Amino acid sequence: MTSTEHHDPKVPMPDQLPSSPVSDTATPTSGEDHNPATVFTVRDLNVYYGDFRAVVDVGLDVFEREITAFIGPSGCGKSTVLRCFNRMNDLIDIARVEGQLLFHDIDLYHPDVDPVAVRRRIGMVFQKPNPFPKSIFDNVAYGPKIAGIGGDLDEIVETSLKGAGLWNEVKDRLDKSALGLSGGQQQRLCIARAIAVQPDVLLMDEPCSALDPIATGTIEELMREMKSQYTIVIVTHNMQQAARVSDRTAFFTAEADEATGQRRGKLVEYDDTGLIFSTPKDERTEAYITGRFG
Repeated sequence: MTSTEHHDPKVPMPDQLPSSPVSDTATPTSGEDHNPATVFTVRDLNVYYGDFRAVVDVGLDVFEREITAFIGPSGCGKSTVLRCFNRMNDLIDIARVEGQLLFHDIDLYHPDVDPVAVRRRIGMVFQKPNPFPKSIFDNVAYGPKIAGIGGDLDEIVETSLKGAGLWNEVKDRLDKSALGLSGGQQQRLCIARAIAVQPDVLLMDEPCSALDPIATGTIEELMREMKSQYTIVIVTHNMQQAARVSDRTAFFTAEADEATGQRRGKLVEYDDTGLIFSTPKDERTEAYITGRFG
């Protein structure tokens, strides 16, 4: 289903993916004075659905304890690239990934790496809230139970709900159905469920697109608070949101293949968010952020 070129990776056993940085080989694209650890190293990443190459030659680095935003028009491959980071594309039979994608210098697509272990270290929050038809408590406790995480389950649930900014709103009704929560509360519950298994990274695929402005503001504030503990990568169609919450922004676009006419995703520019929105280097980036296309 999936294949990559391998570049002398350090290969862990399935449950030995690192929980702390082991490499600082990459440098920030923006030339900032600080030198954050590199969490993901992406080089020549191509994603295929059958014979169709949907994403072409993506290369970027994602840094620890930062929020990285992927922006661009529909069909530009930003969500496809995001799903590569925790091997969610493995679940699509016709998907194939080629290139290099390292997590703390470990090749995520090496045959000896267990994708389930990858998803424990690299959690994901989806576009629409998807709570289980269980109690609020059981939603958060489910992951630690399945993963065999030791410790007091009550404490894990409380800590996770506090980390997602939801504890005070639900602490007196933990036995009630999660489906009775509002949309914004459900999304924060999904964040609590994701962090309950103690990941290093949170991937967020348009987490606010189904929420109202007040709930969106709550999630954005939560992201800013959470980046002190987690590396966050977010896909968003909302450029203002990217400008508000992210440290770095990658702009993707879709370009037609000369031979087939099919549109393929391509990374155009990646830099500090402030620079992307004030002085982009590529005219395509400027055209998108000023609303001339997209």
